[in-house]
Amino acid sequence: MGRMDDRSVIVTGAGRGIGRAIAERLAAEGAAVAVTDVDEDTATGTAAEIGGKAVGIHADVTDPGSVRAMVQRAREEFGRIDGLVNNAGWDKIGPFVDSDPADWDRIIRINLYGVLHTSQAVVPVMIAQGGGTVVNIASDAARVGSSGEAVYSAAKGGVISFTKTLAREVARHGINANCVCPGPTDTPLFSSLFEGNDRLRDALVKAIPFRRLARPDDLAATVAFFASPDATYLTGQTVSVSGGLSMV
Repeated sequence: MGRMDDRSVIVTGAGRGIGRAIAERLAAEGAAVAVTDVDEDTATGTAAEIGGKAVGIHADVTDPGSVRAMVQRAREEFGRIDGLVNNAGWDKIGPFVDSDPADWDRIIRINLYGVLHTSQAVVPVMIAQGGGTVVNIASDAARVGSSGEAVYSAAKGGVISFTKTLAREVARHGINANCVCPGPTDTPLFSSLFEGNDRLRDALVKAIPFRRLARPDDLAATVAFFASPDATYLTGQTVSVSGGLSMV
């Protein structure tokens, strides 16, 4: 028996990287997982590989209509929604003074508005059920800053603040909301951001006390804890998974 047996969870941006690892971990612990991604083929392919009760669903978190359709599909598949993991994210590295406002808009729409859209669609379902859990993936960039990620840091800072306020508003309904902040993590997105700059990547790794990047599984383990019954009395909390790079 797993601690997530009989629970159903939506994970956004779950086709690859950290989101995929989260979906795999939750499924391994017994959860029925809605693997959602803007890339429908990736979502359905990942769900098929996970097997069991996993189902792949297209969802563009920047589009409220797409999010509502995804949530309706998840409810039809599982009957209820016990957990929401807001993982979908995107960034573009570069000095703020040289950045393009069009990129600001995309970063904020995916990283901040995406969390707002999914939460507004799912939390009423949880209220009607009498309970649930929300886990938002922010970033240590929001807690301590990160050169080249000014707008991303701002958006993720908004996610942390939103999580705390949501936690206060929904606690009386038996719903908790917490935030997980990854440090530098070995994902395709990270690799693309540092492509051609091995010196910067190596310097970053040396700054981490454990001398390695986080693995997606490291994040998945913490998210699975927050999404499980073991974390029922925890709410409004923010935890860094950074190998000690940041200690706040």
